[in-house]
Amino acid sequence: MAIETPEEGKRAVARALAPWRDRFPKARWVPEENWHVTVKFLGWTSPRLLGWVPEQVTSAVRGSVPFETSLTVLGAFPSPRRARILWAGLDDHAGRMAEVALALDVRLAKEFKPETRAFSPHLTVARSERPLRLPGGFDSTPVEPVVFRVDRVTLFRSHLKRPAPTYEPLATFPLGD
Repeated sequence: MAIETPEEGKRAVARALAPWRDRFPKARWVPEENWHVTVKFLGWTSPRLLGWVPEQVTSAVRGSVPFETSLTVLGAFPSPRRARILWAGLDDHAGRMAEVALALDVRLAKEFKPETRAFSPHLTVARSERPLRLPGGFDSTPVEPVVFRVDRVTLFRSHLKRPAPTYEPLATFPLGD
């Protein structure tokens, strides 16, 4: 389950990353068309759940109200000194995305393990097998604050391929009634 990012936002992230990309030649850069905010990762899903999952997602997001967010800054997990994931963050000061993620966790808990880590809204832009030691300034690189409205979540099917997976949108679920 994901929140899609508009093209204008993706272009802003690409501009923020431009001065850094060549500094990390061993990183696996995620294609821009794959940038989205994962709010609930399901993994392999049994065919018997193909009707149940959309019902639960519909119920989970019905109580959420559309909201605005914006891209903020570049960062890394678990830290800039041992970066394995490079990301672009999103503003969630009001906790609206975190509420959506929690509602999905609760509704899907019967069949899918709830997330144990705190929700941190981000677009994964690169991965590295070996931890990277990021130069000073990377994790404070601003992203042009493209504001966009979040009014739905999208259920994607992942197709694992080389060099990068592709994501097929299966259904969208509007926030609110």
